[in-house]
Amino acid sequence: MTRKQKRLAVIAGGMSFIVAAVLLVMFAFGQSIAYFYVPGDLQKTEVKPGTRIRLGGLVETGSVKRDAGSTVTFTVTDTIGEVPVTYTGILPDLFREGQGVVAEGVFREGDRVFVADTVLAKHDETYMPKDVADRLKAQGVELGGKEVVQ
Repeated sequence: MTRKQKRLAVIAGGMSFIVAAVLLVMFAFGQSIAYFYVPGDLQKTEVKPGTRIRLGGLVETGSVKRDAGSTVTFTVTDTIGEVPVTYTGILPDLFREGQGVVAEGVFREGDRVFVADTVLAKHDETYMPKDVADRLKAQGVELGGKEVVQ
């Protein structure tokens, strides 16, 4: 093997290692990505059941219903669209009607109910996730003059 062939073999081996590493990273990120939607977006976009997403908006007033166990159903709205959500577990202490919420989970097959496995509520009077606040403002929802904290 000549010197030139050895150099080409080392370069080819290094490039194949880099390509393999990039493919592994892309696969890992593809498994953990959860796209963010507000209810108004879901009227225009079809999300397949089983696809993991984040759903953000406001908890609709009068929609929170608690079952005998730890299952809670509520509706997330952005005044344009509404999505029924079911969650089994302990909700954050600051979860209440009319407040901002981000739920992460999947749509149930057949009935378009969002099954959340994580529910996040705002942590004080001035906090709402920036992406939720921006989408709500873009759709004309008044946020009560509260400043958005990131």
